[in-house]
Amino acid sequence: MEKLEKFKFHKYSGHGNDFVIIDNWNLIIPEADLAKITKLMCRQKFGVGADGAVFISEGPDEVDFAVRFFNSDGSEADMCGNASRCAAHLATVLSIATSEMTFKTKAGIVEASVADHVVSVMLPKIGRPEGAALVDVDGFSQTYHRINTGVPHAVAWVEDLEAVNVPKYGRLVRRHSSFQPDGANVDYVKILSDDSLAIRTYERGVEDETLACGTGVTASALLSAAQGLVKSNSILCKTRGGEDLTVRFEGPAESPEKVFLIGAVRYTFSGQVEQDLFKK
Repeated sequence: MEKLEKFKFHKYSGHGNDFVIIDNWNLIIPEADLAKITKLMCRQKFGVGADGAVFISEGPDEVDFAVRFFNSDGSEADMCGNASRCAAHLATVLSIATSEMTFKTKAGIVEASVADHVVSVMLPKIGRPEGAALVDVDGFSQTYHRINTGVPHAVAWVEDLEAVNVPKYGRLVRRHSSFQPDGANVDYVKILSDDSLAIRTYERGVEDETLACGTGVTASALLSAAQGLVKSNSILCKTRGGEDLTVRFEGPAESPEKVFLIGAVRYTFSGQVEQDLFKK
């Protein structure tokens, strides 16, 4: 990585779920260094600090560009809902795409629409609910419902969302044998009304609670609808970051034809990485 003395990055937040995004169209950062760069940039105190890093590059002819998602620990994710929304907004800022675009992810093709700072993404095809598991960790027993919304999620409904020690229990559940070999993001959900819920998420790869999780919000909304706990196909989801995301779907919640994740993003700053970033 010695040759990577300087490159530009952009810092974005999707409801407190924050990312460093790099325009890697010219492959200034080679494939072998993506995970290393992610870990260095996402470090608190010594780097920029973020939940993950996003790399935009040239895609196949049928899309406007391609996106790679990495968690702060350097592991790669097939999909990230909030990072997708942030990447779509940056693509318009950098004139990589117009306000209506498509881009490739490892989970599939994402369609996005940008209107000022509100970004809607239509997520790749989502799998059906995968059953449930009763899990007891340190005396905290919950039934977790499994679904893959681009990445695996385990969703549990609770009455007192504030009382749940998400960092503690999420860390234990995330590695539980019921969710091996890949593990799962863990979502705790409180139903607020027929068309709204509140959610807290422990994210694998970040290995902590995040202020928002787009795929977690989507998993929670779809499973809540499939269970009859909400009665709408447009569900307002209150995140830990204090802002709302909307999940809208077409077709049955158990196997929707289309799923949209909608909300605002914040473009907070841009900067240039210097050689000191690579010092341990």
